[in-house]
Amino acid sequence: MLRKLITQIIIKPISFTKKLWLDIFIWRLSTKHNIDIQGQLNLNGIPMIDIWEKCQLIIDDGVVLNSRNKGYHINMHSPVKLLADSAGAVIKIGSNTRIHGTCIHANQSIKIGKNCLIAANCHIFDNNGHDISFPLVANRVNTKGKSIPVEIKDNVWIGANSIILPGVTIGEGSVISANSVVNIDIPAMVVAGGNPAIIIKKQNKNE
Repeated sequence: MLRKLITQIIIKPISFTKKLWLDIFIWRLSTKHNIDIQGQLNLNGIPMIDIWEKCQLIIDDGVVLNSRNKGYHINMHSPVKLLADSAGAVIKIGSNTRIHGTCIHANQSIKIGKNCLIAANCHIFDNNGHDISFPLVANRVNTKGKSIPVEIKDNVWIGANSIILPGVTIGEGSVISANSVVNIDIPAMVVAGGNPAIIIKKQNKNE
């Protein structure tokens, strides 16, 4: 074991240092009382994880958080960002889900199922940030907006540059095409896309 470790340090010092830094980062996360890492967390690059007091982050086994542009099949504009910043807010990520360069911002609840694929540059949030405030638009800057939980069921694939808006549920196995804005619930086993997103294709049970 020691000989193998020394060999790694000598032959691949940069790779060893990166892995060590990622291991330390994961260990530091696991020591926080409001972050629950339930198994192996796989990091590629360093994500931005900001979980405030009285908020919670739950990450199941085998989750991949990819924040590294190199080697990714499209251009990734920023690292993975997980933010929960209102008392009681929860982000839950199911086992074996892969998230690439995406922002997930919970004021109340965002739940992502297992075996999901979320491509780069997506935004998933349960609060719009401000109310529309018609007709008293001068008050808009002082509003926070209403939080409505978001749920992404198991085996969902969300294409790059998509936005999932507050209150949306995406059914199991569905696909959201790239560059979509989803503001309605999407049933299971369909392909949806567009701005606003509509159902493009339903499962052919003969396939």
